[in-house]
Amino acid sequence: MEIELLMIEDDLELAGILLDFLKRYNIKVTNYDDPYLGISALNLKKYALLILDLSLPGMDGLEICKEIRAKNDIPIIISSARGDLEDKIIGLELGADDYLPKPYEPKELYARIMSVLRRYKRTFQNEDTPSVFRLNEQGRTIFFHDNLLNLTQAEYEILAQLIHKQGCVLSRTELINNTNTLSDESENRSLDVIISRIRSKLGENSKDSKHIHSVRGIGYRLES
Repeated sequence: MEIELLMIEDDLELAGILLDFLKRYNIKVTNYDDPYLGISALNLKKYALLILDLSLPGMDGLEICKEIRAKNDIPIIISSARGDLEDKIIGLELGADDYLPKPYEPKELYARIMSVLRRYKRTFQNEDTPSVFRLNEQGRTIFFHDNLLNLTQAEYEILAQLIHKQGCVLSRTELINNTNTLSDESENRSLDVIISRIRSKLGENSKDSKHIHSVRGIGYRLES
């Protein structure tokens, strides 16, 4: 079965090498050197994974990562010549699943792709497995055991992120940055208040939480 990936990379020579190499493993890659076209492509087709460069014309890759993660749960591997530790930390906090500094061998990229895809396959529930949560993104509503939750905008945005990545730990920074209501790290206490309110609406609390678990020093994880 062919795997289809999206790549946003303006180094066309590198892109060509990677496309040819990954084709051997039945992986089809569609590349855009224009970041705006790459973002638009995600709205037109479902891809298994995104390979994202950071140094792009017209838009920084970290901004692209943030924008995509706010709307889409696609796995993201950052592939960048920017080896600064701060860029790596920010990229991961914004929701990237892996960060691969250039230069690298195409074989390593292939290994990273398969590792991330295996992780996502294990993490996300099989569509045939019933979930206690049901997310309606168009209506911005969430059902819990088929009962509509009465959520504020902030509560919806935080719980929707946790549902998208059930079983994964989401950092506090990632949760805050990917909402419209919380914008920076100074909102950490507000995040705790929102999580507490969500737990209350699920009929649980921090000491006896079946679904939303605190991960000390990092953030939160949702179990269905």
